This record gives sequence, C-alpha cells and structure tokens, in this order.
Amino acid sequence: MLTREQAQKLSEKILAFSKFPDCTVSISESEDVFIRFANNGVTTSGFTNKREFVISSTRDQKTGMAEVNDLDDASLKAAVARSEELAAVSPPNQEYVESIGPQKYADASNWDEDTSRARSPILVPQVKAVIDAASSKGLVAAGLFNRTAEISSIANKRGNFGYQRWTDAEFSTTVRAADGSSSGWSSHPAVRIREIKGAELGERAVEKCLKWKKPVRLEPGKYTVVLESTAVGDLVQLLGFGFSARAAEEGRSFLSKKGGGTQLGEKMFPEIVTLRSAPDDRRFPTSLWSQSGLPQRANTWIQNGVVKSLAYDRYWAMKSGKEPSGGFSHLILDGTAASLADLIKATDRGLLVTRFWYIRTVNPQTMQVTGLTRDGLFLIENGEVTQPVVNFRFNESPVRLLQNITRLGTAQRIVGSEGDGMIAPPVQASNFTFSSVSDAV
Repeated sequence: MLTREQAQKLSEKILAFSKFPDCTVSISESEDVFIRFANNGVTTSGFTNKREFVISSTRDQKTGMAEVNDLDDASLKAAVARSEELAAVSPPNQEYVESIGPQKYADASNWDEDTSRARSPILVPQVKAVIDAASSKGLVAAGLFNRTAEISSIANKRGNFGYQRWTDAEFSTTVRAADGSSSGWSSHPAVRIREIKGAELGERAVEKCLKWKKPVRLEPGKYTVVLESTAVGDLVQLLGFGFSARAAEEGRSFLSKKGGGTQLGEKMFPEIVTLRSAPDDRRFPTSLWSQSGLPQRANTWIQNGVVKSLAYDRYWAMKSGKEPSGGFSHLILDGTAASLADLIKATDRGLLVTRFWYIRTVNPQTMQVTGLTRDGLFLIENGEVTQPVVNFRFNESPVRLLQNITRLGTAQRIVGSEGDGMIAPPVQASNFTFSSVSDAV
C-alpha cells in the first residue's frame, strides 16, 4: 500500500497537471480479506484490493470531479482534464468556500500489524468455532468475518497535505433454529483482530437462539426497556446528523426552538447523559480530517444533559461569524461500571432488546424513526428474564430515548445492522414505543 511519501509524491504530480486555481486530490487504498458462511459452511472467501484517486477542480465557483485508479501519467493527466471539463459546464456553487491552507493533523494511527497481515489461517479457526457451536446444538449459523487495512491522503494547491492509515475487523453471526423458528445474533468489531473470539460470539448467538423459543405475544404500547449496547448504538448514532448548527438555526432540527433560536446551552436530557466525539479513541478507526479537510477534534455534544455544542461547517461558520468545527467522528455515549445484568436486575417489568433492524426515518425534525426488533426480545419480570416475546415494530426517536434513560451500563464499541456504529453502553429507559407486533423471526 502507498506510504506517506508515495502518496505525497503522487499528489504533487497530479496537482502539477492542474490548470485551475483550486484543485484537491484525495487518494484512498484498501485491502480486504473476508469469509462469508451460511448453513454451517463457508460460502465465499475473498481478497480484494482497491485504489482510487478523486480529483476536484474549481474555477469561478464551478467544480468538477473525476476518478481514476491508474497511476500512469497519461491517465492522471486525462482525469485532471476531465474534472476541469466538468467544472466548465457545472453551475456555480453559491456556497463555495476556497480550499484550506496547510493544516496540522493529529499524529495518530489506529494501525495494527496483526490485523493488516491477517489472512484465512487467522479467520478460518474463528469461523469454525461459531459453526461448531451452532451445529453442536442442532442450529444453523451464518455470518461474515471481514478485516480491512486502509490508507488515505488529501492534498491541494494551497499546500495542505494529510496522510493516515488504519486497520479494522468485524465478525458478526446469526444463529437460527433449523426450522427457522428462532434466532440469535452477536457481533464484535475491533481494530486489533486478536481481540475477536469466535467461540465467545458463537456462544452468545447460540444462547439467544435457544432462549428465544415459543415466544409469547404481548400487546403493543409503551414499555420500560433494557437495550443492549448494539440496540442503543443502532439509534443513538443517528443523532450525529442532528447537531448541525445550520439545521438548528434554520428550524429544521430537534435542537431548533419554536419561534427561532436553538437549544444550545439548554438542559434537554438527564444528567447521566453525556454524548461526545473523540477522534483519537483507539477503539475506533476514525478519519483525521473532515470532508472539508479540517482536522477532526474532540467535541462534547451533550454534557450532563446540557446541549454543549453545534457543528459548523466552513460555509455556515463564515456566514454566522463562528469558528468551523470540522465534521463528525464516531459518537461516544458515556456509561458507568454497571453491567447488563445490573440493569436487568433493576427492572421490575420491561423488555430486553438485543438489536434493531431495518431502521427508517419517519420525521427528520424530531428524528423519529421506525424499525423492528430482531434476534432476541425477552420479557423482564422482577429483575429476571422470564420468557421470549414475539418481535415488535417500534416508532421512536433517539432524542426521546436519551431523554427517558434511567440507567447506563458499561460502554463498548458496537456495529449493528446499519451505519458505522459507535461506542455505547446498554441502557434502561422508560416509555419506549412499540407500535405493532411483528411475527417475523
């Protein structure tokens, strides 16, 4: 993969081909190794390598973009020329802001050599452990184990250059009864592949599947819930889009006030709620820069229930007389030392939710979404899990979820069915709205 020096040299070559006053070059390269399995057997094993150069040229507020993956001079020159041709026929962007000058990016690297070198001899035993756990109980396992190593760089004509590299891995599995009557799920993402244990994943998914048999049918309504970390992250990660200063100030956000203004500085949530971003967190590979090239930086969005920050992009910051805040990195919902078992014990009656699935927006302003429970929904009575429950459709907002949190557990990194995930604890919350029963498994 391209080193820092190679990426910088290539960027400088491409920029030298440019005839426009503003030109930006983004380089990305990735190497992926994966194993897919289903019906207790491997179905696909793959190794892929991808390299991409994105060239953006701007003149008179008109921008064109072109992509290329060949390194020869002729291909690079043609891509630059193509971006300039596209700019010439593009409409002016009234919100254009010129490229940034030299920036200082953090000297951070979520790179793990073991992960970057991992091939089938590392992945196969972990997959086998899951399949063995399922087949020993007469169950059927399916899933994906993937690891990636990536580099990226940015450069422009004003002298800015940035380079970063990272590794990541994720193993997820769904275990089902052979007749399709029950299911269980588990997942483990990690920068360092050695932290992922297939036997533990298999055990959790098998346990869920065996317990979720002959579920009882409950009426829809508002329930106290204990959401496992994945279920929390499935919803709370959506809040990242809601902290846009522009959306809040234009009245399009849950942070907008009726009649004008924003909720900045207002206490909207319980004191136990703190939501933040930390690009240097070693549990998650995070870009060192935002889409505009500004360095990512730590930010606290909600502190002890109070809205502390809004996100200003470069255009809206310039218009508002504010400092740009860069983009969003992965969210972290701070937790406590309590375990999931502690939250269950503290619940008189409620529902334990493993995860959500097929989440879709209902109301962008309130952030209300709808979706389904999946792979393990259980009734809690007097502090104990007593019986499985038929799945529900829910209609709820991550804003309301945070407002109704009563207890937090220990935070961990999660990746659910959609999105890039976050770091989230299990939570206990009141008045969670389940709108209808879903008979699907």
